[in-house]
Amino acid sequence: MAAESAPPLATIAAALRRERERVGIPLSELAKRAGIAESTLAQLEAGTGDPSVETLWALGDALNVPFSRLVEPPRAAVRVIRAGDGPRVRSEHADFAGTLLSAGSAHLRRDIYLIELEPGAVRTTDAHTPRSVEHVVVAAGRLRVGPESDLVELGPGDYATFPGDEPHRYEAMAPGTFAVLVMEHP
Repeated sequence: MAAESAPPLATIAAALRRERERVGIPLSELAKRAGIAESTLAQLEAGTGDPSVETLWALGDALNVPFSRLVEPPRAAVRVIRAGDGPRVRSEHADFAGTLLSAGSAHLRRDIYLIELEPGAVRTTDAHTPRSVEHVVVAAGRLRVGPESDLVELGPGDYATFPGDEPHRYEAMAPGTFAVLVMEHP
C-alpha cells in the first residue's frame, strides 16, 4: 500500500459546519449528541485536530448523515483516485484505515470504501443507521467480519454482506489485508 495520507481536514471542517447548520443546532448540542468534547468539535470545524473513524461516525450519526458526507470532497465530472490517495481516516482502536472512493448521491445512498487492516486489535463497530447494509469483497489477506453473532472468515475474492444496523467487527487475519466495502444507507 502507498504512503500514509492525512484525513481531509478542510473537507471535514466544511462538511461539519454545513451539516450542523442544516440541522440548526449549536456546536455544544452536536458535541453532546455525538458524545465528544465541544473543544474537539470546535477544532474539527476549524480544520485542525486528527479525527478518528469513530469520532466521524459518531458525528455522522448525530447529524443523521452517512460518514461519507463528512469526508468526501466536491465531485468532478471524471474522478480518479490513485492507489494511496483519497480521503483516508484511521481508527483509534485498531490498525484499520478507510478511504472513501465514492459516496452515494441524495437519491442513491451508497458509499464505497477501500479499507486496510493489519492483525492485532479488532475494529468493532456499533450499529449504524436502521436498515443499513454492508457488502465486503476481500482483495488481499484474510478478514474475519460480520455481526458478533455470525462472524465469517474471507479470503481474496470472497464476498459477504451483513446488516450494518447491528454491532459488527472487522478483524485482519493476515498482514496486508485490504478490501472493498460498500455501505448502503436507507
